Amino acid sequence: MDVIPRIRAARWADKEPVAAIVADALHCGPLAQWLVPNPTCRRRILTDVAVIWVEHAMFFGDIQITDDLSAAAMGFHRYRSIPPPSNYRSRLADAAGPHARQFELLDQLLTQVRPTEPHHHLAVLAVLPAAQRRGIGAAMLTHHESRLDRIDMPSWTETIHGSQDVYRQHGYLPRPALTLPDGPVIAPMRRNPHPARGSWPVNTARPATVTAPARPQSDAQR
Repeated sequence: MDVIPRIRAARWADKEPVAAIVADALHCGPLAQWLVPNPTCRRRILTDVAVIWVEHAMFFGDIQITDDLSAAAMGFHRYRSIPPPSNYRSRLADAAGPHARQFELLDQLLTQVRPTEPHHHLAVLAVLPAAQRRGIGAAMLTHHESRLDRIDMPSWTETIHGSQDVYRQHGYLPRPALTLPDGPVIAPMRRNPHPARGSWPVNTARPATVTAPARPQSDAQR
């Protein structure tokens, strides 16, 4: 049985390792190939662009990582509108060069389908290729959902079509798919909170010992 590393909040000093995790996890996938068709510069560009969003998440969201730096979950607190990253267009142009337009287009298309209600946006769940199929991604989702259930907050994510099974197992339901121009199909998914569970964040490597009182589900929940 695989031992799941401890999950903790990322610190500012972790921003470069987190960006590298995101780039390595995405590098061979269809979305990364669509964003940066040239494989010789793909990892560098993905890393440099990821740094922009990692810094942004440090201010307007949160990032959870494993102690062994094999996985990272990056999310944004979209309880209200949040600004784009500081100097985003110029920084993106510096990071992605001629591929910047693809990143801008992806962001525009995802923004159009994202809900306007207050929610937590799980923007990236990245597991290094060598650490995949060991239950780490599922453990990260369990940790993530237990935090959101405690504050009664829905979650939204986007994944590549065909990769939704693990999210379905954690309560995410598919929304209308989004096909990128000449690219892969993106599968947005939404998860309703389960506040009746009322637990403190679950960390499989160091289980919580305190349980908050259960709360009834709101009539407003869908």
